[in-house]
Amino acid sequence: MTCPSEAPGPAGFRIGRLNHVGVATPSLAESIALYRDVLGATRIGKPFDLPDQGVRVCFVDLPNAQVELLEPLGDDSPVRGFLARNPRGGQHHICFEVPDILAARDALVARGAAVLRGGEPRIGAHGVPVIFVHPRDMGGVLIELMVECRSGAGRLHGGEGHERAAAGASLLLGASAEG
Repeated sequence: MTCPSEAPGPAGFRIGRLNHVGVATPSLAESIALYRDVLGATRIGKPFDLPDQGVRVCFVDLPNAQVELLEPLGDDSPVRGFLARNPRGGQHHICFEVPDILAARDALVARGAAVLRGGEPRIGAHGVPVIFVHPRDMGGVLIELMVECRSGAGRLHGGEGHERAAAGASLLLGASAEG
């Protein structure tokens, strides 16, 4: 008998490794203190701004994935709307890696899923292209898909993600040219 996790996925697309769980918070400082002082996290990155996505981000490294803490940046931040419905914060999204962001997008759209922001990838906090899939099509969960991390890009501390945005932009342009 095959384990469900080993069953082959539909042709053309299959999610990969869990990269992180996004957690929206009204206060990065309070959330950092919670993960450090209550949960015992020892590898917590330096917060950094991601203006294109309207968030301030801080990664908490775990042995098997990351927690991405998200605080709204500006009045039009999409996280602000989430916090209006959930004032104390909470799980915002989960993120899986995929080898080809455009193939993943096209497969999901072909299967009837709505990819947010017109389906155009943008550079995420790890400095690689990302897309978000609407929760109504994903069992009520906002799903982020990101290009597979190479050379440790998925384990960033101190805001290196935004410093990799230029490199990520070239990945995005290269992926677009291939698609």
